[in-house]
Amino acid sequence: MDLKLELVLIPVTDVDRAKAFYADKAGFAVHVDHQPSDDFRVVQLDPPGSACSITIGKGVTDAAPGSVKGTHLVVTDIEAARAELVGRGMEVGEIRHFASGTWAPGADPEHRNYNSFADFSDPDGNTWLLQERREN
Repeated sequence: MDLKLELVLIPVTDVDRAKAFYADKAGFAVHVDHQPSDDFRVVQLDPPGSACSITIGKGVTDAAPGSVKGTHLVVTDIEAARAELVGRGMEVGEIRHFASGTWAPGADPEHRNYNSFADFSDPDGNTWLLQERREN
């Protein structure tokens, strides 16, 4: 049995502000922006290269805006990914990796899978973590 994760709900306070952040700064593709009433709006966006989408909107979740923490975006080159996001005007934390059980600055010198990270937040405080995996 396959269980494919296809959609993650991200609670936000201002749909237009969040849509601009995810589309313009994070580079997510907008696939749906549907508002059948004043009480319901769904905006579906895909991170580049991902089979899983996010949905922001009005009336789509009762979770508190900013309550989603630590959603991972896996990248093959963390330095290039961070540079691209920073170039789009996003604030992204410095790259760090684990060394001897503690955080160390910069990417893992050996670029071991799942060992280099950088984080960012959306305007509501939902947090994301870039994580490097060089091998598929």
